[in-house]
Amino acid sequence: MEKKCCASAGTIMCVHNIYINAIHNFGNDKQKEEFLRPYTDGKNIASFSLSEPGLGSDASAVTTKATKNGSVYTINGTKSWTTNGVESKALIVFATTDKSKKHKGISSFLLKKNIPGLSLGKKENKLGIRGTSTCNLIFENCNVPEENVLGELGKGFNYAMITLDAGRIGIAAQACGIAQAALELAVDYASKRVAFGAPITRLQTIQNKISKMAVNVETARLLTWRAASLKDAKTPHTKEAAMAKLVASEAATFNAHQCIQVLGGMGYTSDMPAERYYRDARITEIYEGTSEIQNIVIAANIFKERGL
Repeated sequence: MEKKCCASAGTIMCVHNIYINAIHNFGNDKQKEEFLRPYTDGKNIASFSLSEPGLGSDASAVTTKATKNGSVYTINGTKSWTTNGVESKALIVFATTDKSKKHKGISSFLLKKNIPGLSLGKKENKLGIRGTSTCNLIFENCNVPEENVLGELGKGFNYAMITLDAGRIGIAAQACGIAQAALELAVDYASKRVAFGAPITRLQTIQNKISKMAVNVETARLLTWRAASLKDAKTPHTKEAAMAKLVASEAATFNAHQCIQVLGGMGYTSDMPAERYYRDARITEIYEGTSEIQNIVIAANIFKERGL
């Protein structure tokens, strides 16, 4: 995702991988055969539906309900900001099965998107990552077999938080790609642009911008690889994933902004990809947890490590 430097492709892959990781980690053999195996060859994509209208960053306040009726759970509610929502063939949806337990009463369900009772809202017209689909999912008396409960009942919120740790590493890698692309475009343009009788690479102002952009890329990449290595080693990485996502997303936004400054008026036109980098970068500070949420996660884990 980092080398691709295409935010839309990175988003599609990242969300699909979140779905895959959740089933791989918490699904049983039958669920893996039905909901995992057909989604590992690139022919089908899936989605991960947690957010709801009006909830923002409070993922624990899920209002979508799943009511037990015999051998099925009947789901009612609306999910928002579902990436891959239009094209996906299957999804994981989170719903409350016991409201009295608050976040400990949230469960996760596996379902095919063509199931009766599930319909799509409008496709969002977004600032960036326009190569991806984002829409609401509307559940109206949608009956899901009880064998489609992913993992244990009431563990959905915990599963979501564990899964999003890995997702944040993916978003960090995506952001690194945007930051790197913006740097390369700025350097390439500056080396050819002549002003005051010389390439603008000789101007200290331009040199300062390029230097800061390069440092941003390397810092973000090291944090991202560090978080990924911890995940591969199956060691705790919540704090490190949040750090990588925070730094990389802000680096992407900063570098895209500075790239446009280096390009001047050309950077503001669609003839150059700088404006797309700028539009795409902005979402990396929002989805999978805003920058403000990453700060909370980082601080909470630091206090936890010290027994506070």
